[in-house]
Amino acid sequence: MFSAEMTKVTLAGVGTEVQFSDAVRLHRELLYGIACSYLRNRSDTLEAVQEAICRAWIKRATLKDPKAFKSWIIRILIYVCIDEQRRRKRTVPLEDKDLAGQVTDIGHGRLEMLSVLERIKPKYRHVLLLKYYNDLTIPDIAAILQKPEGTVKTWQHKGLKQLRAIMEEEERA
Repeated sequence: MFSAEMTKVTLAGVGTEVQFSDAVRLHRELLYGIACSYLRNRSDTLEAVQEAICRAWIKRATLKDPKAFKSWIIRILIYVCIDEQRRRKRTVPLEDKDLAGQVTDIGHGRLEMLSVLERIKPKYRHVLLLKYYNDLTIPDIAAILQKPEGTVKTWQHKGLKQLRAIMEEEERA
């Protein structure tokens, strides 16, 4: 979409079905990428994006500032992904036959890094995933997490510090 069209979608609000659909269509690749970095499974990723869009549609009246639609829907998606991760921990998989359903567009090194990221505190992990896997800026992340930019920078620094410590520990082992 052209920037003029993006501005029109953002400023028009998301009250009607067409406006909401246009706003979601504008951010669908970003939503998919974020869900993919959290869930790493194509079917779960698609389901999470769908669930987030559904929740956003139901709660669209609670969005006070249409300019904040992007951070609002990303925040909803993150909550959906966290819910799915919690659900996964409660269930025990029978067999891992469906390896074809795993996301394959992430490189091997990035996949290894995702497994290391799972060992980092969740608030730091969120910042690192949004920053380095989804290329969001610090102000965008601050808006999504509803935290001051300074807090996000601190969490990024502490998350990277934990990441280095874990990687050094694995190298020694």
